[in-house]
Amino acid sequence: MSAPTDLRCAVVLCSWNGERYLPQQLDSLRAQTQRIDQYVLSDDGSTDDSWTLLQSFAQEQRSEGVDVVLHRNAEASGYIKHFEQALARADADVLFTCDQDDVWHPEKIATMMAAFAADPSLLVLHSDARLVDGAGVAIGRTLFDVLEVTPRELAAMHRGDAFDVLLRRNIVTGATMALRREVVALATPFAAHWAHDEWMAMIASMHGRVDTIERALIEYRQHGGNQIGATEKSPLQQMGIGVSRRAYQERQVLRMRELEQRATSSPAIRAAVADRSRHAVARADLPASPLARITHVGRELLRGGYRRYGSGLRSAAADLSGLD
Repeated sequence: MSAPTDLRCAVVLCSWNGERYLPQQLDSLRAQTQRIDQYVLSDDGSTDDSWTLLQSFAQEQRSEGVDVVLHRNAEASGYIKHFEQALARADADVLFTCDQDDVWHPEKIATMMAAFAADPSLLVLHSDARLVDGAGVAIGRTLFDVLEVTPRELAAMHRGDAFDVLLRRNIVTGATMALRREVVALATPFAAHWAHDEWMAMIASMHGRVDTIERALIEYRQHGGNQIGATEKSPLQQMGIGVSRRAYQERQVLRMRELEQRATSSPAIRAAVADRSRHAVARADLPASPLARITHVGRELLRGGYRRYGSGLRSAAADLSGLD
């Protein structure tokens, strides 16, 4: 396998009790059409045979001349902290975050590395994924289908406006993403109220380009045990009914406060994050009185917050319902 670029790539794989699906993921890494320069294989205190599988794979790859960093946590630290630690151990130009239970298409690394080689300003790249069940059978939907990624959002990503898209909502999934190593330095320490993938993508969008490959480059397994999966919302959930809206909005306030602390020196970015934070506070502090709530929501509608950072009238209707 020959690399089409001088950039070095590393696969950062984090496991936790993943022995059931890990062998298939490792097989898909072996099948990549572009050589992988480094593996960071990290286990988060598994109690099954995940560590044994990683050790065996590491020995095999080292025998083929591949650089391997092998690490095991004595106790589980959780997936966010685990990825933060593992990514810090990588020493390559482009890092691929790898879950333990997916299957990568053979051309995934070559396709994404070519994009990084062609665009020095590209900091993060992610793709769509084909959703499969625990047995690997296609569900008939893609990740972007379930996330309801719109043509307008995709156009904005390609245009270089990822910051605007991601400030509204995350569409970047770690299982499909690759990033330049400098993103890890920019994003560390990871925020407490963000998943590692959305946090790195958000931070990267404030410093450079984040773009999207619209085709599926992995089989994204949904088996009920995912630490983060792709679940399709029912119409009621989309309206905010049947979920804890208040808890969700309070968490959004905490997330925006964390982002404000890390906003770049760009006045436009700082202003946009502050505006997003204002919307989060407005949605978290809804009055109990129905009449006061109508006035409160109407004011935020007129200000444009629901249009810029939510689902427009759908989000406003959820807040007006008063249901948690």
